Amino acid sequence: MAAVGDGPWLDDAAGRLVRPFTISNGRTRPTVVLDLMSQVMATGFTPVGYLGPEHAQVLDLCRAPVPVAEVAAHLKLPAAVTKVLLADLLDCGALTTKSPAFHHNPTDRALLEAVLDGLRRQL
Repeated sequence: MAAVGDGPWLDDAAGRLVRPFTISNGRTRPTVVLDLMSQVMATGFTPVGYLGPEHAQVLDLCRAPVPVAEVAAHLKLPAAVTKVLLADLLDCGALTTKSPAFHHNPTDRALLEAVLDGLRRQL
């Protein structure tokens, strides 16, 4: 039986019914380099052709600038899969991106822990 509000993609006993890399058609590398702290935002352009439900969710989430890590958290998908979805939308012009404005090491442990704490408070 599906969890309330999660639709047909989640099952209480089985978990996610569609494996994450199925969503990205097995692709594991995005066509553009995205940092977890990069901001993405919808441009208002509607892509031509098929968009999966996750692509539509991304566009809905990105009405205002949102970090890549936060998009992944809302979609409940691995960052690698989320980056592929974001790259699809960047490639067709539906999203725009801005690199983080910091000049120190983006994989700094303290920074990543602060991001994780912030995401936990949001969810």
